Amino acid sequence: MKDLTSSSAIKLKGALFAVLAVTSTILLLLDHPTLKTAALLCLTIWSFCRLYYFAFYVIERYVDSSYRFSGLLSFLAYLFRKGS
Repeated sequence: MKDLTSSSAIKLKGALFAVLAVTSTILLLLDHPTLKTAALLCLTIWSFCRLYYFAFYVIERYVDSSYRFSGLLSFLAYLFRKGS
């Protein structure tokens, strides 16, 4: 797959991710309007953000400087190749 290089396309992609995240959060909280659901949703979002940071920034900067990511699937392939 070709790399996305257009800055306007990248910004549009980010905006669409934000719309998707806000819409799904609203729909989930409307379906289950409890404090427990809101707390678990916040914890899930925070955890996945930290995992993404770990997968791409921490591994590249502190564990294996030769690693270059292209997505979460490439990170999983990296983990299996390294035997971690």
